[in-house]
Amino acid sequence: MTSLTINGKTVEVDADPSTPLLWALRDNLGMTGTKFGCGMASCGACTVHINGTATRSCVMPISGTAGSKITTIEAMGDDKVGRAVLAAWLKHDVAQCGYCQNGQVMSAVGLLRSKPRPTDADIDQAMAGNVCRCGTYQRIRAAIKDAAHAIA
Repeated sequence: MTSLTINGKTVEVDADPSTPLLWALRDNLGMTGTKFGCGMASCGACTVHINGTATRSCVMPISGTAGSKITTIEAMGDDKVGRAVLAAWLKHDVAQCGYCQNGQVMSAVGLLRSKPRPTDADIDQAMAGNVCRCGTYQRIRAAIKDAAHAIA
């Protein structure tokens, strides 16, 4: 058994310590908001926050999260920054197929928590590696800028 702190709650996961966090979340805990995309940390669909840092969960073994605070998309409505990003996503109609959006939102929230007034270069750097097959990158940028103004 591995003890994890997820969205402020301690849970026990009955899985091998080498199990990727993504699969512990989805298969062991039934938390399906975090998506599987590539399995190689290249697409960003599996992004969660570990101690406040946007992290690809598909390559992070649960053993590497001991003592860490894990936050998933399910908790993004719990604070001002998360709510601002979610509202901006809706306002700008960012999601098309929606598959990548949980990871996009997690990366955007991580950016705005560390840099509440990001430049275009900051946005590009923070969102690099988050692949959107529908190509809504301009809407994502606009939503991030809108969310930044909302939290100011």
